[in-house]
Amino acid sequence: MTQTSRPQGQRRKKAARFSEIAARAGVSVATVDRVLNERDSVSEAARRKVLAAARDLDVPRILPQPDHALVHVDVLLPRNDTPFFRALTEAFRVAAAMLDRRVIVHRRQLAEGDSVAMAKALSAPPYRRSGVVFAAPDVAVIRAAVAQAIARGETAVAVVTALADLPGLVYCGMDNRRAGLAAGDLLGRMLGRQGRIVVMGNIGLYRGHQDRALGFQEAITRWPGQSVIVAETETRDDPDRCQRALRQVLAQPGPPVVAVYNTGAGSAGLVPVLASLGPERPFWVAHEASDDHVDLLQSGLLDLVIDQDPNGQAIAALQTVLIRAGVMEDLAAVRRAELRLHTRYTVGR
Repeated sequence: MTQTSRPQGQRRKKAARFSEIAARAGVSVATVDRVLNERDSVSEAARRKVLAAARDLDVPRILPQPDHALVHVDVLLPRNDTPFFRALTEAFRVAAAMLDRRVIVHRRQLAEGDSVAMAKALSAPPYRRSGVVFAAPDVAVIRAAVAQAIARGETAVAVVTALADLPGLVYCGMDNRRAGLAAGDLLGRMLGRQGRIVVMGNIGLYRGHQDRALGFQEAITRWPGQSVIVAETETRDDPDRCQRALRQVLAQPGPPVVAVYNTGAGSAGLVPVLASLGPERPFWVAHEASDDHVDLLQSGLLDLVIDQDPNGQAIAALQTVLIRAGVMEDLAAVRRAELRLHTRYTVGR
């Protein structure tokens, strides 16, 4: 920040009005107001003209630094009421509140599965944007919108689920394939009997769920005698869909169901089914250390939870954008979100 100076004892003239500054800079009064009060972003050229005019007119106020323009960052998440997305949304809110006031984080939630709306938000910001953080399906219209944002010089960061092989895109989420591998390997080691293993989740919508399911199946094949059944690929994290999918598999003839791996949410629908099976119930692996899963772990009904660190994802994503925008110093590599495994003995309120 700089402040104009004058010889000691010199009488200060009447402060120039915004209209005078606007006339000298050749811009609107509204633009002068936005620049001097740092209310919104304007073009770099207009910003420098306003500040130069204000200095020439000897405006008696502390002026913004020419290089300290507002930094706009979009955070675009699906409208999803699962515990994980609620936690992720809150993590971005808390992280944004701790940033410098010239960093403006616009947090938006869009209808889940509406790829056109997500693509529009990615490709047509109403302000000059430094970066965008998003969670979205890996489909052509979204890939094209992200590529356009990167071509404009914006930093694009994916969380939760990646878009495969898109040059310039940064992914700050958990490695979902490794999560599936961990689930499959641990189940194979812990299961004391052979039978059918049920896999379900939003496998058709999000690449992250696909990667989890593929990693799980890759790992479980190392343990002979286990049969993997992908029961439902479009649960939409809905408890009723999850319950219906599990009941359908249990009703089919064949070896006993020895394990359930749900790559998404909807656990409330599985609880009554699994609880009704008594001591011989299937081993159950789920995702996210949410409050409901903590309760289920401690009750003994849920056996293993894989958490994808929503706070870590939010912090890493915003750090990535702000480092590239020159707002933060790149003192060390940004730490990607961690893959965390929990049992009843590692969680608590």
